[in-house]
Amino acid sequence: MRAINILADSMRLTADVVVAVAQARSTVGVIAIPEAPMSLSRRAVLAAGAVTPALYGLKTSAAPVWSLPAAGAVSVTEHVWIPMKDKARLSARLFLPEGADKTPVPAVLEYIPYRKRDGYRAHDSAWGQQLASHGIAYVRVDVRGSGDSEGVLVDEYDRPELEDGVEIIAWIARQPWCTGAVGMRGISWGGINTLQVAAMRPPALKAIMALGCSDNRYANDAHYVGGALGHTNLQWGVGFKAVMAGPPDPANVGPDWEAMWRKRLEATPSIMATWLEHQTFDDYWRRGSVALDWEAIQVPTYVVGGWQDTYSNPIGRLLTNLKVPRKGLIGPWGHTYPWLAEPMGLDWTFEEVRWWAHWLKDEPTGIMAEPMLRAFMPYATWAESRPLEIPGRWVAEASWPAPSIRPRPFHLTKGGLADQAGPPAMSHYVGDKVVGLTKPEWIDRPPIEQSSDDARSLTFDSPPLADDLEILGYPMAKIRVGADKPVAKLAVRVTEVTADGRSWLVSYGLKNLTHRDSDQTPTALEPGKLYDVNFPLFLVGHRFRKGSRIRVAISENLWPLAWPSPEVTTLTLALDHSRVELPVRPKETTPEAFPIPIKHAEPPRTPPAPPVVITAPVSPGHYRIELDSPPTPFTWPDIGTTTQRGHWETCELTEGAPNSGRWRQEGLSAWSRGDWDCSVTAVIELTSTATDFHLSESLVARKAGAVVFERRKDSTIPRLLV
Repeated sequence: MRAINILADSMRLTADVVVAVAQARSTVGVIAIPEAPMSLSRRAVLAAGAVTPALYGLKTSAAPVWSLPAAGAVSVTEHVWIPMKDKARLSARLFLPEGADKTPVPAVLEYIPYRKRDGYRAHDSAWGQQLASHGIAYVRVDVRGSGDSEGVLVDEYDRPELEDGVEIIAWIARQPWCTGAVGMRGISWGGINTLQVAAMRPPALKAIMALGCSDNRYANDAHYVGGALGHTNLQWGVGFKAVMAGPPDPANVGPDWEAMWRKRLEATPSIMATWLEHQTFDDYWRRGSVALDWEAIQVPTYVVGGWQDTYSNPIGRLLTNLKVPRKGLIGPWGHTYPWLAEPMGLDWTFEEVRWWAHWLKDEPTGIMAEPMLRAFMPYATWAESRPLEIPGRWVAEASWPAPSIRPRPFHLTKGGLADQAGPPAMSHYVGDKVVGLTKPEWIDRPPIEQSSDDARSLTFDSPPLADDLEILGYPMAKIRVGADKPVAKLAVRVTEVTADGRSWLVSYGLKNLTHRDSDQTPTALEPGKLYDVNFPLFLVGHRFRKGSRIRVAISENLWPLAWPSPEVTTLTLALDHSRVELPVRPKETTPEAFPIPIKHAEPPRTPPAPPVVITAPVSPGHYRIELDSPPTPFTWPDIGTTTQRGHWETCELTEGAPNSGRWRQEGLSAWSRGDWDCSVTAVIELTSTATDFHLSESLVARKAGAVVFERRKDSTIPRLLV
């Protein structure tokens, strides 16, 4: 099976694409990800190219006409030191409109740890060109201890990172080429720290745009899923070790590069152990979780995501709870920028420049006269449509939550889903089955057809729908459930069963039942006792087709998305007190005009092979998933640096033996140019007993092939009702 997980800072770009970026011409280049072209691995965007600006004037009737201004010349500075108050220096790459030294302009900051020199270079070159050519300076900064910035990086969104962000914004505002108005934007890590820095209220920060972001570091990031340990925790952990331990480039930092690298290697923590030692929503995760204080963000906010991206989930909460001018957009793509999405994306230059022009230049662009939320309403799932465009339309809501969207209950009964609760009835489910192979990951791998997992779950089907049914929002699971063990999980999937009998995933949710009342203070289940458990499924927009059936599928876990419970558990459901509520949206009578130009990719002449997903055991009762992504050298033509990224993954589990599980991740990152030749290899492996997790982490660094640093740590970490 080919790998689809890409290390967080990887860029695999063909030479012609990078040449196009370096020349800032009009070609867009997108590198497809094997088996998952609509979803990128966590905090990685494979991007290149510069979009040709065009003059659009598409507006709703309520908005004034605004056109994207003509593009001008851009001046690029490869490396600038930004001094911090503790004397550390952060490395920036600047894209300035020609003449900004005489006529200052507003600026937008993107601030991430993904190596502006050779990791995110293609994206930065493309987007810096777009913003700067339209009169907005673009400042790209490596987080302290990453890329070419001094210091060390030892965790996500650490206090020094956020404090540095405040200082960077103040530095930008003081520059003679800046008007003093600063915006901040980014995707994934960059979207998350955009929200967090905004919550610190830098005076010069006037507006933000957060894409693929999170409002809750524990409950909606790549660590824990509904209070259960997520597999993405390990995948991201091995990629993040390479981010923390990568060397700076001597072309920018000079002869001290090796001392800087050594300092980083010594400081690189056993990060998976850190995350695993915090199994509840404690102060560690609360730091930086903006959902705990919505009013901390006091600048206009635009949040953007894609339905195939789990990080779209917070958009509804952000729009509901923020108190500032705000907008949201959700498209039919994965963890990527709208302008890179295929086969259907958006001319995002138009929309983003319009946002910054409104808030940083005080231009009447009309963007805030438009609906608060725009979302693509899919008429089919991604898995059904691939590789062609998902059929559907763009819909709009003037406010969120939308008053016209109402919950419709679908009650679980012995006869299937019903509009009314049935008579008292109990159903039992023994959680000794491997369920989840059709939805194996929180973010990286998209779902496939669900029938094999449905067959191993409790399923409840509606009658065939008499008409199309559209939903937009958070489905709610309201289940009365008990277990025969003190630790158990509950997984709920909603699928559309089409007339041909195939089942397609619409939304899902997973809940560690010991977290039924609180993620901060979980409590063990009392065997035999029934509990009323309410939790939202993932935010979704979808149209169920006339003649299809709605299915609710119940299981004890989803693997390998989450680690198994300590013991095989039997769930008991009181069906007469169990239902799933779907957020039904009435179809609008007059569709809202969609003002953003849409980009359509040409259909592939030869459709790619469907994803290969292992759903059968490799031996009786034993399941193994192996993904290999060997390193492929790529040389950046404008700087002469060759980079390589590789990733290897193994997940295995035997049915009926929850502590037979093993997760293993290995990642390689390498950089070379002339006599500068460095690499880091990280390995993380996890197993368990009923009471403990057993974790092994290692990091090896090489210079010119010789080992210059090596560290391994083995940890035994008690399980805390996980």
